[in-house]
Amino acid sequence: MRIGCGWKVLSGVLVSITLGVSCASPAPRGRFYVPVGPPAPLADVRVVAPGPNYVWVPGYHRWDGAAYAWVPGAWQLPPQPRAMWVPGHWAHERHGWFFVQGHWRA
Repeated sequence: MRIGCGWKVLSGVLVSITLGVSCASPAPRGRFYVPVGPPAPLADVRVVAPGPNYVWVPGYHRWDGAAYAWVPGAWQLPPQPRAMWVPGHWAHERHGWFFVQGHWRA
């Protein structure tokens, strides 16, 4: 009889833990959080643009699963005339740090 009661208590504890975990507010879908913030950006050396319509896209730190790694900047052609590059950046919320991708704005 005591063994049966032990299983009831254990199953009750497991249900409580499951409910507690499922009630915690989840991270927004598609975001990956990093517990530590990125280092300061590095200074990129800009070479001469390969053509008159190229725009400099600055470098950024990416998370490789264990540490931050620098992705150097590069010259890119905008997808359409007068498009502007909006640089990516790291932002912080209670879940940790997440990267907001850079993108072209018309």
